[in-house]
Parts: sequence; structure tokens; C-alpha cells
Amino acid sequence: MNLQNGVGQRPFAGARCLGLMVALAGSWAGALALSAEAQEIEVSESPGILAEDVSSGAAIAADSPTALTETVSESESAAVDSPVILVEDIRRTESANANPPATTVEEWQAQIAQSQVTITNVRVEETEAGLQVVLETAGGDLTAPATQTVGEALIAEIPNAVLDLPDGEAFEQFGPAAGIALVSVTNLPNDRVQISITGTEAVPQAQISTEAGSLVLSVVPGVATATDADDDAIQVVVTGEEAGSDYFVPNAPSTLRTGVDIRDTPSSIQVIPRQVIEDQNATNVRDIVRNASGVTFESSFGGRNENFILRGFTAEQFRNGFRDSRFSARTEAELANIERIEVIKGPVSILFGRAEPSGIINLVTKQPLREPFYEVAFTMGSFDFTRPTLDFTGPLTADGSLAYRFNAAYESAGSFRDGVESERFFIAPILSWQISDDTELTLEYSYLNDIRPIDDGAVILSEDEDGDLTFSPFNTVIGDPSIRADFEEHRTELYLDHRFNNNLSLRSLLRYTHSLEGSPGSLSNVSGPSEDGRNFPIEESQGVQEYETFAIQNDLIGTFNTGSVEHTVLFGLEYATESLVRFRQERRDAGLFDIFNPGAYVPLPLAVEPFELLLTGEEQNDSLGIYLQNQMALFDNLQFVIGGRLDTVNQESSFNGRTSETEADAFSPRIGIVYRPVEPVSLYASYSRSFTPNGGRNVDNEPFEPERGTAFEVGVKTEIIPDRLFSTLAFYETTLTNVTTADLDNPGFRVQTGEQRSRGVEVDIQGEILPGWNIFAGYAYTDAEVTEDNNIPVGNRLRGVPEHNFNLWTKYTIQEGDFAGLGFGAGVFYESERAGDRNNSFFVDGYTRVDAAISYERDNFRFGLNFQNLFDTEFIEGTTGRQRIVPGAPFTVLGSISVEF
Repeated sequence: MNLQNGVGQRPFAGARCLGLMVALAGSWAGALALSAEAQEIEVSESPGILAEDVSSGAAIAADSPTALTETVSESESAAVDSPVILVEDIRRTESANANPPATTVEEWQAQIAQSQVTITNVRVEETEAGLQVVLETAGGDLTAPATQTVGEALIAEIPNAVLDLPDGEAFEQFGPAAGIALVSVTNLPNDRVQISITGTEAVPQAQISTEAGSLVLSVVPGVATATDADDDAIQVVVTGEEAGSDYFVPNAPSTLRTGVDIRDTPSSIQVIPRQVIEDQNATNVRDIVRNASGVTFESSFGGRNENFILRGFTAEQFRNGFRDSRFSARTEAELANIERIEVIKGPVSILFGRAEPSGIINLVTKQPLREPFYEVAFTMGSFDFTRPTLDFTGPLTADGSLAYRFNAAYESAGSFRDGVESERFFIAPILSWQISDDTELTLEYSYLNDIRPIDDGAVILSEDEDGDLTFSPFNTVIGDPSIRADFEEHRTELYLDHRFNNNLSLRSLLRYTHSLEGSPGSLSNVSGPSEDGRNFPIEESQGVQEYETFAIQNDLIGTFNTGSVEHTVLFGLEYATESLVRFRQERRDAGLFDIFNPGAYVPLPLAVEPFELLLTGEEQNDSLGIYLQNQMALFDNLQFVIGGRLDTVNQESSFNGRTSETEADAFSPRIGIVYRPVEPVSLYASYSRSFTPNGGRNVDNEPFEPERGTAFEVGVKTEIIPDRLFSTLAFYETTLTNVTTADLDNPGFRVQTGEQRSRGVEVDIQGEILPGWNIFAGYAYTDAEVTEDNNIPVGNRLRGVPEHNFNLWTKYTIQEGDFAGLGFGAGVFYESERAGDRNNSFFVDGYTRVDAAISYERDNFRFGLNFQNLFDTEFIEGTTGRQRIVPGAPFTVLGSISVEF
């Protein structure tokens, strides 16, 4: 990066692939050969000298032999009789002599870096005939590119150039002139920049000219032929992502806020893209996040929700950067409108406020596209599973400024759990308005109605001397599954993106949710242990819960230079209020349930045992956060991140006439460093803190302080294959303090002297190994234990955390021939044994689940068969106690078909 003039230019970027080949060959001769090729030097038999006068552009003749200067100006050229050295496309320097050929790898890399031309600005100007596309450089001349056509698009690729814009790595402008639908300029691998100009009815025509420090394309809209006039306009946008892997996403803007590349971030982040979701035919979050190392399913809140553990602690779920707390997430998330899932590990309070020190799981929704896309899909499978979905998107106006997306899904399913049936309906319309080149407004809404019974899973019947457990039958539901709870949720989100100039932008987000949960009858669950290991006491409950949340975020992002240091500064303000508007729960004893004769269970009639009020009330949580972060590019390959966030939280609740209030303030700092010794490798280290509010009071009636998480992490990120195959190796230690534990001096009260620690190693690999062969794999070693407590023995393992966790998913799709589009996938997911509670009174065995898939895709048609738990392994997926054991699903087959049009 040329920090003297603020122009970003990555060192060695043009030599990534060549450098990798040199390293593998281990040959200095190979390096020199590549150096000559990269500089495009032709050496004649006789010596010669090339000189340029930068200020005047006049040719300078050497004394003897003759020197030839090419491309001095548009009107001047020199011709000589004697042989010369011909040097093309070398950046202008202030020296009158050309650089000599490289004789070492360092010199070769330096010359490659010098020869790259950095494009710092793109302008689109309307003319009488059409428009001009002007590419301005930081110094040096661009090579006039050749052009080709793809559909209705004119494509030009500029070699040996890098696009480095202040506001991102790509430029797009929709409808800049009559007859032109889109102009886009993007980076491609191996230091190429691509220009794509798409016509509305025909391929545009362009004349290309080069000037000092710029390249100009004079564009005239194409004229549609008679055949073209009958066809719909096709917009073709070719970007760098097309050349990469569908399994590797290099950034996570909704999680990192500033759009910084994952490779330049001092934390471990895995992005699970839509392609993995489709290849695995996942219909719930738990089947997706198992692709990230260290993520474990914990519990399901009676078969309705999905809770996860990450790095030993609970992982909170977010959607588009907004918290999905217990006030806004009461059932399984719907995936019909989810584009990808981002897993960011370690304390993230600086960006997201109160959160466990484990990290977060962020679901990112699909957004409107400016080109039409329509897909209808249908999935059916084992246990009467049926699920039709649709995904429609495209522009609503001719210039593409207003676009929409509409996702819908209906799901009806049985279960391997006898009598359990579920049904859900979901719609999610989105409108996006490109008000101007600098302003975009997006309105997103979703409605979800989910109906299913409360199913707490299996129970432990007995335990032998060796700790082996016997469970109730995995297919038996303890209670009456015919009574189902009804959950209904409305979400509305509004996003405003505005760019004040090339160095300052604002992103404002607003969300409102309303949800209502209740049951038309009484729900049943186990209320205590069995005296004979067969008959369990049952209680029935009924009630209603109503929730509302409102949140707003404002992120101001600025870039500027102080001397040779380049800054990316994030300043944010976030406010949220979460309300339990109405809560009422009634219960009654409902007799005994014989797990070996479930058909004999008959709930007690109301006249025998009436319902009694268990709990009623309301609660409100208000939070305010202010945060500031500065990511500094100290050198071309060294970045430093520092920031902090101040939060204040207020909680008020009133249950059964008893009112309580808790206030908490916390400051959460973050420091990180990223160093790239070579372009494909990033070394990073970070220190960060988190906080989580603690409810309740001590013996002196003082509110508890928030729990505090402190984490240290170091790691290595590597592009094994540039833009295709990526890996992360992370080492971390996280300590959670201010954990409440029994007050030994005052029975019945608690004190904050507890402490828990988790440390481990994680490896993640994702991307494309060879054309058509993709992989998503990871391994985690997690040592999570109690380090201080008054009740729980020190050294006990934290509940639900496997010491070893391994995931592998790979798929190969035939690329050519008669069987092109035929794909085969396989997955292996392993977890070692886990503690069933913090007292470590029991452990559940580890398990290995094997999946497989077959798919066929051709043109706009796709068919797939997915086989989950291929070997029908019995295993425990999660547990929160002896009477809440979540069994994993047996062998399951899902068939899917989709059509695009």
C-alpha cells in the first residue's frame, strides 16, 4: 500500500499464483524465468537502453547504441535501425533508466509490485451519444484491453491492474444512460480488473482510449435486431466471485460492519454460504452450523427452539446483526429467506453489546436482485415431510432502481417421535429502492406461523456401575403430543445506506418484532423423577406469552489518512428495548405416564385437578450502547485494530406482584493485530472482553454485576488456493468471571465468586480443491471446565461441551461430458462424550453421523437426494438434564426438485 499518497496497493498481489508456484518448485531459476515473463521483457541480441522523460514525455536517445522509447505520447514515436530492448507496460518512474532484470526473488516481487497499476476512481458520465466510463489511476498507464460479449454485456479485462476504491472493492451503477442497464468494475484474480457494460436491448459498442493516468471507454448503446426485440433484456454481471468458490465467502459485512475482508480481521470467522445449505438440503439451523468447528447443539426448548454452544459457552443468535433473544426467537428459525450463516467466534460485545464470550451465530437474509430470478422448489422425505418453497426477485422499474424479493414456504411434517406433527407457514417480501448512486433504502418484512407440540425428549431410566445409561424409547413422547402450541411472529426491518462521499458513509438499521405464543389446550411434560423407573409424574400447563422488541443501530464509517497510516473508523450508536408484554402460565398435576405403555395415558379431567396460577407478569429490558473502533493500516501488510464499547442496561420485571429492577454498565475493549508476511497468509492476535447482565441480588440487596468474559486468541489464516480454498487455525483461551454461586455464609443467597474457563484449538477449511470438488471441514479441541465455584467441584466439565468435535462435508460435481452436472456428496460429523449437567452426574456418549447426497443439475433444473444419518446411528443430540434428553433423528431421506425460470 502506497501510504505516502493514501493509495491502497497490496504488495505482491500480482504475484500470488506465481509466487506459490515458485515456492513449490523451490527453484531460483524458475523465479527468474517467471520474473521475465511477468515484466513482459523482450531482449534482443544487442544491448540497448530505454529512457523516458516523465515531465515532457519526450524520448531521450542514449549515446550508443540507440535507445527507443515507446508510447511517449499519442503523437510521438521513435524509430531506429539498430536492435533495442523493448519494454512494455512498465509503470513510469522518475529514473531515466529502466529497471534491470531481477536476479533474486525479492527483486522480482518488488518489480511485479511496481508494475501494477492501481485504479483509484471510476466515473460514469453521460454524453450525447451514450456515456463515458473513466478509470483514473494513482500513477502509471493502463493497458487498452480487448473486449468480448457475454449475453447483452460488453466485457473488457485490464491486465496487471488492481481496483482500490475508498468505499469498496467493486463499482456498480444501474441505468446510467438510455439503453445501458448496468456498468460494473470489479477485481478478478491474478491482478486483473474487469469492466462489464450491459445493454437493455443489445450489446453496447465502445471505443477505448488511454490517456496519462486514465483509461476512457466511449460507450454507445447497441441497436436491437428484430430477433433481439422479441426477447427480454438480459443483464450479465461478471464479478470476481464468479471465478472463486461457491463454498468460500471472503467477507461478512453484516457481522463485521465495516466490510473488511475476513483475512484482515483478528478473529476466527466462518461463513456458511447458501450453496452449502442447498447441497445438504438443510431445513434447520442445527444442520447448518454443524459445519463450523466448535459449534454444538445444546437444547431445543421442548422441541421448538434451537440453542447452541460455541467454544464452551452459549452462542446467541442474531439476524442481520440484530439479536434474536428470548423475546424475539421462540421457535426454529426459517431458512427460506436465508442467504448465509456467519459464525464469529470469541467475545463480540464491542459490536453487539451484551453477549456470551463464545461468539454469535448471525443469519443473513436474501436481498433483492436487479436481474429477474424465479425459483420454485419442493422437498419431501421421511416421516411425511413435505415442503414447497418459492423465491422470486427482480427489478420493478426499467432502470432497476426499485427491486423486490419474495420468499415463501410451507412445511408439514411428522416425526420419528410418535404422534409429533408440525406445521408452519412463512412469507418474506422485501423492497429495495436505489434512491441515488449514494443512497439505498430497504424494507424487509416476514411473517411466521409455527404449530407443534412441546416435546422435552427422552428421560434417563437407569445407570449402571460403569456409567452406561438406559433411556426411555426414543420414539415415545411423554405426554399428549396431540396438543400443540401456536407461535406467530411478525418482523419488520428498515435499512438505510447512504454515502456522503468516497470517505464517509452511514448505515442505519431499525427493527420491530411482535410475537404471540399460546396453546388451545394443555401441554404436558415430566414434572419429576420416577419411583419405579417406568411411571413418571406428568404436569399439564397452559398459558399465553406475548413479546415485542424494538431496536435501532447507526453505524458511521469513515476512511482517512494521517501521514502514512490509513484509518477505517467505525462509530456506532445502538438502542434496544425488549418487552415481555404479557405472560401467564397455569399448571396442574396430570397423573402418571407409563413410558412402556403410552397408549394407556389419559389426562386427568379438569373437575378432578383444576389448574392453578403458576406465574403471571411482565418484563422490559432497555439497553444503550456506544462504540468506536479504528482499524489502521500501519504498513502495506500490517493492520492494527483498537476499539471499545460502553453499554448500559436496565431491566424491570413484575411477576406475581413482586417487582424488581436491575441496572448494569460495562465497558468492553478490543485490541487486535493482523500481519501478512506474504500475500496468502495472515497472522493475527487479539484481546477482547464481553459482558452479560446478571439478574438477581445478593444478601445485601445489591444487584449482581454483569458476567465478564475475557479472551485471548492467536491464529493463522491462509489462502491455500487464492480466492478458492481458505483455512483458519486458531488458539484461544476464554475466562468467564462474576459467575453466581451459592453463598456459603448465607444459605439461600448467591455470590459472584464463580469462574469458568474454556481453551482450545480450532481448524477450519472451506472452498474448492479442484474444479467441481468443494469441501467444508473443521476440527475443534475444547477444554471447558469450572475453575472456581462454591457448589460445583473445580475441574468439572461444562455441560454439553464435547472435548473433540469434527466435521467434514465434501461434494464433487462432474464438469464435462454426458454426465456434466451430476454430483456426489458425503459428510461425517463427530462429537465426543459430553457432560449432562455441571455437576457431571452423568455423561452422554459421543457419536458419529454420516450423511450422503446425490444431485443432478442441468440448465434451470436441479434434483437432489440427501441421506442423513446413513447408518441409522442412535445418538443423543443435546441435553439439559436427566429428564430432558434430545435424541438424534434416525436414518432420513429427503428428495428435492427445483426449477428456475
